[in-house]
Amino acid sequence: MTTFTDPLPADPSSPLADRSLRARILTDLQTQGVRLATESGVPARQGGAGPTDHKALSLLGETIMVPLYHPATEHSPYRVGPPNGLGEAMLFRGDQRITTVTFPREPFFYQLKTVEGIPYRKIATLHSQDVLATTVLQQCVRYSNRKTRCQFCAIGESLRAGQTIARKTPEQLAEVALAAQMYDGVQHLVMTTGTPPEADRGAGVLAECAAAVKETTGMPLQAQCEPPDDFQWFDRLRAAGVDSLGMHLEAWQPEVRERIMPGKAEVSLDFYREAFAAAVPVFGRGQVSTYLLAGLGDSAGTLLRAAEELISLGVYPFIVPFVPVTGTPLARHPAPSTEFLRSVLEPVGRLLRDAGMTADTVKAGCARCGACSSLASFEKSGPAKPRAA
Repeated sequence: MTTFTDPLPADPSSPLADRSLRARILTDLQTQGVRLATESGVPARQGGAGPTDHKALSLLGETIMVPLYHPATEHSPYRVGPPNGLGEAMLFRGDQRITTVTFPREPFFYQLKTVEGIPYRKIATLHSQDVLATTVLQQCVRYSNRKTRCQFCAIGESLRAGQTIARKTPEQLAEVALAAQMYDGVQHLVMTTGTPPEADRGAGVLAECAAAVKETTGMPLQAQCEPPDDFQWFDRLRAAGVDSLGMHLEAWQPEVRERIMPGKAEVSLDFYREAFAAAVPVFGRGQVSTYLLAGLGDSAGTLLRAAEELISLGVYPFIVPFVPVTGTPLARHPAPSTEFLRSVLEPVGRLLRDAGMTADTVKAGCARCGACSSLASFEKSGPAKPRAA
């Protein structure tokens, strides 16, 4: 077994100085989770929408979201000891010291409230270190029906628990975004939404909110929704200030989509292809992305073929390990193995690097943040292929 040292050595021959090894460690943490010392005093949100049942950890020059609560975490070989007075803690694999980790501090804007008395943290939350995120509509037309809801989704749980409000107004989001920008150095904003019954699938409310935030802060924005019925919404979103667009497939094979998200699967893969083809010219190559959740049933070969097709369309395939979420039908579903995830992320990282569509070229959103997947680390773990003039 490789022996790791602490602190992270500057010597380029050191095991942890190797980018591919760093990528493997980050992938390991995201698939197996980490056990925290009981005296760590580190809070983490459990249940609800967005990256949940996770905690942000900064290590090896990256900040990633690491699972804390799914069943495999109880047996994870990784653990984090109690923090010292500087907010640093030691990451162990078994008895092996790997490196120090730090926990991003709670943002100052969480202490503030709107004039109506609504805590800012119920309107938007900090993801990773410098990303603001919000679910504009905390309700989905499919969620209350077991026959149509996505089996991994917990959008209603945070609302039921009083952690958020059902609908955020443009004025509220602009106010919170400005405070997060001023006090906490937030760099970009992710706006997603539950799917409403309207044919625009939420594009209209996202455009209203984007316009308010952009006018107030100038902050780069990503909007996320299902493909609207009228692709003219892409131009309207762009005109409102949306820099990047996410339209999330979650799974690729039709049988997996029908089993895991029976309602959303009614929006066909072919319609997504049409939407991607219409959106890329509006937002730019690499500025349209889609989530693919590894571990829901798509094979490694399927995910790789999907990524190849998406990249050829100019769409960034953000491949994320599926993590079971408390309060969902898939709460006991196993996370993917490190080996499975690496077999996908390594070649996809090369494809993105060769296409010049790496995470650092994305203007805003999940792919730019990258904390929910180690994909960006695999983009960096080899030389770029020379591009034709």
